[in-house]
Amino acid sequence: MAELGVRNSLTVLRESPSGLHLQGGPDGEILLPGREIPPGTRLDDALDVFLYRDSEDRLIATTATPLAQAGDFAALTVVDYRPGTGAFLNWGLPKDLLLPIREQTEHLSIGDIVLVHLYVDARSQRLVASMRLDRFLDRSPPPYRDGQAVALTIANETPLGHKAIVENRHWGLLYHTDLAFPLFPGQQLQGYIRSLREDGKIDLSLDPVGYHRVLPLAQQILAILELGGGYSPYDDQSSPEEIRDVFQTSKKAFKQALGALFRERRIRFEKPGIRLNPHQPQKRRS
Repeated sequence: MAELGVRNSLTVLRESPSGLHLQGGPDGEILLPGREIPPGTRLDDALDVFLYRDSEDRLIATTATPLAQAGDFAALTVVDYRPGTGAFLNWGLPKDLLLPIREQTEHLSIGDIVLVHLYVDARSQRLVASMRLDRFLDRSPPPYRDGQAVALTIANETPLGHKAIVENRHWGLLYHTDLAFPLFPGQQLQGYIRSLREDGKIDLSLDPVGYHRVLPLAQQILAILELGGGYSPYDDQSSPEEIRDVFQTSKKAFKQALGALFRERRIRFEKPGIRLNPHQPQKRRS
């Protein structure tokens, strides 16, 4: 059975002047327009296609990959607005995605970027977007453990930090004090469970927690020192942006790793930069 709003593997049944007709099961034949046909395609081939509805509300196939599909959270740009209908979002396909008025939580203008959830509306059987994100998130107790790596989608900013959607299922929070660079709605990052609170809320971090963060980062710093002939220009005075670009971590975590290496007498500070301590041979960890 063909599924709207996601990628499907459909078999080529026949060819017509309009394109290829694919086997859609109970939905009948589904057209893949001629401009979309991959070179060398033959009858009975199985094609990987995305299904959506065209301007005449017919199921249509495309080999293009949209910016998001059903079940995803994504930041999309408003490209049109029609009073009484809603906003239309650019999602990378010829027909723009509808964000109905009833699914909006604030006034929108052309050019706005909004974080939405894509879903198939049960009444109209159309793929649409919604800004009412709470409706699509799980309210059951989160199944994560402290320190677990998780996929994050950044949402709105609050006085404490940035809300983030964890594994497309739960709300979590990244605190301002733990961030080394700006975040924006729709940004997708790997993060970590910092703690699960008794009230069911999730505190997040962009860096591994505790010793599991310091040890790999210390080894990374030592490797960079070796590649640089024993010297690196980055130290505890480097900017958070520089540290994030080079080491993919926060300045707080970087300083902790430097402190651990300094206490072991494996590095010294040269102001600016750090250098391997020639009086202490580097110890390799197994």
